[in-house]
Amino acid sequence: MKILIVSDTHGQAENLLRVLDRQGPVDCLIHCGDIEGQENYFRTLTDGPCYMVAGNSDWGTDLRRELEFSLDDYRVYLTHGNQFGVSLGTKQLRDEAKSRNMQFAMFGHTHRPLIEDADHLVLMNPGSLSYPRQLGRKPSYIVMEIDKNHEAHYQIRYLD
Repeated sequence: MKILIVSDTHGQAENLLRVLDRQGPVDCLIHCGDIEGQENYFRTLTDGPCYMVAGNSDWGTDLRRELEFSLDDYRVYLTHGNQFGVSLGTKQLRDEAKSRNMQFAMFGHTHRPLIEDADHLVLMNPGSLSYPRQLGRKPSYIVMEIDKNHEAHYQIRYLD
């Protein structure tokens, strides 16, 4: 199973289309918020499930602020992260996800990619495809693959 995780596209789909062209078909698309009105369009980009949450810039949307779902054998908590103060650190988000017995917590908001694996919980922030803020400022995303043995592999990737 191949999963594409993105965030903070802010109404611009061009880089997401470049990523999809580069990565090929995906089985699942996950967007961590700040979509700004393109949620219906994003749903058309994969035949598989498309999980999306509202971010702090998503006004007038019917998207929820958080979701819980399963990917294969893994429990996933999806949120934009602003309500957990992720710009200042991940402790609140980690505590919330652990209290829900999640194995993965995916979030955005900071526009900086992060994978943090500790205490049987992996926090993932794909960064931003439109307005990256990390050193080098390359648009970023995460590709997660779950193999036939049900093991998850994941990596931050960058557009050139």
